[in-house]
Amino acid sequence: MSFDPNAPAQPGSGIFGLPHSEKEALVVLVPVPWEATTSYGGGAAEGPRAILEASKQVDLFDLDVDRPYQHGIHMLPIPADVGAWNEEGKAAAASVIEQGGAGDDPELVKALAKVNTLSDKVNVHVEREVARLLANEKVVGVVGGDHSVPYGALRAMAKELKRPFGVLHFDAHSDTRKAYEGFTHSHASIMFNALEGVPEIEKLVQVGIRDVCEDEVRYCESQGKRVSVFYDRNIARRKMEGEPFAKIAREIAAALPKDVWVSFDIDGLDPRYCPHTGTPVPGGLELQEAIAVIREVVRAGKTIVGFDLNEVAPNLSDEDDEWDGNVGARLLYKLVAFTLASQGKAKLGD
Repeated sequence: MSFDPNAPAQPGSGIFGLPHSEKEALVVLVPVPWEATTSYGGGAAEGPRAILEASKQVDLFDLDVDRPYQHGIHMLPIPADVGAWNEEGKAAAASVIEQGGAGDDPELVKALAKVNTLSDKVNVHVEREVARLLANEKVVGVVGGDHSVPYGALRAMAKELKRPFGVLHFDAHSDTRKAYEGFTHSHASIMFNALEGVPEIEKLVQVGIRDVCEDEVRYCESQGKRVSVFYDRNIARRKMEGEPFAKIAREIAAALPKDVWVSFDIDGLDPRYCPHTGTPVPGGLELQEAIAVIREVVRAGKTIVGFDLNEVAPNLSDEDDEWDGNVGARLLYKLVAFTLASQGKAKLGD
């Protein structure tokens, strides 16, 4: 039976109700159920599952990009080994997080080392999977999990491209803390680690930042032109003074180089969109504003080489509440769509 994109998702179908296998799909999504270093709320490890389940309700017709599903989209099975590492890591990290770090306590130092070792295993897993898919000429997206998970993907992309690229980072937080609470690959350290460990990243453009420590501000300033930060405060002020957001979106896009990786922490949005995310912060972007920025990146002729979506956490106290997964699934579809459009594989709408 031929696939009908207008029909409801069929039993046994994959992400977005699509029938594509990994071999058939151009776009392959790598789920990473990891959140061991999450320092406030939990549930991000369930993000891939929640997004997959909610994605069956996403209509495939898109007003921004013509038929993005046509080349095939597939999500890899959620890896049980990473899930096991996550449970082990969360158990070890709990006491360290409670104390705000390991200090000189031998037991806490041992627990911290265990989490860092498991984080390294996650990074190796992600880098290996993404490298394999890139070698097979797939378009790759990573679905977390907490925001530490794309580090391996960024390393794989750097090795594949063999040229400089930029990162467009949506977030409430700068994520430029060095080894937050002692965790080398903390969710709060992903952009510090990326800038320090992936020299091919020639430009980091951060959007929506509104919860930041002084060290992070000074670190970003120390990077000079390599880092541009569009603070939520400044975006809101410009809008209140009558400046159209379209102009701001074009400015953000213009700050990026030709090749761009999009790293999207869902808490970059107003928290009403994903209220159960681990570290929600009042303020933030509207969903349509975030989409407008990504659209402007494509319209500016940039190429989105890959992406990650993180910190989507379902309501763990109500299994019938699919709101966070619903929003995450729709944003994920937009990321796929605009990535394909930027690569000339789908037509961008008016």
